[in-house]
Amino acid sequence: MKTKKIIFTALFAALTCVATMIIKLPTPTMGYIHPGDAIVLLSGLLLGPWYGGFAAGLGSMFADLFSGYLSYAPATFIIKFLTAVIAWALAKPLRKVLGKVPSVIIAGTAGEAFMVIGYFLFEIFLLAFATGAGFSASSLTAGITSSASGIPFNIVQGIFGVIIATILYPILERIFKSMEEK
Repeated sequence: MKTKKIIFTALFAALTCVATMIIKLPTPTMGYIHPGDAIVLLSGLLLGPWYGGFAAGLGSMFADLFSGYLSYAPATFIIKFLTAVIAWALAKPLRKVLGKVPSVIIAGTAGEAFMVIGYFLFEIFLLAFATGAGFSASSLTAGITSSASGIPFNIVQGIFGVIIATILYPILERIFKSMEEK
């Protein structure tokens, strides 16, 4: 079973990377909205916290590296890893109480909320540092203002990620269960 888990981790990392890079809507903030977050959530939900987190973080990080967002790559690995872990950690107990679909929606929403906050905080420091003025009050204010402009786009990306993951999860879960039986 461990070999299968490693193979699926690699597969989900590749799917995350491709879903992030191939289908993207550019935003006015120089970023883009993509369906990769659905695979990030599915990685955590289907593979568990460590394998799923690794697949989500690695695939998202490679998408940043291949797309020219080098300064985001380390933060992306951490943010997407934790997004997948949060989704798994909340979905597992919620599923017993609420059922499959509501647990994916709630856990996915929490994971994506972390993603929005994670990028907001990272971009504050990235943009404040990029001014060259160090971490002064004015550079932090500029960083906060600039970073805040990306929040709505990250929320939209998160919403689409939750919707797509909610639709795909029951189908993929059945496939995973049938493969475990073999």
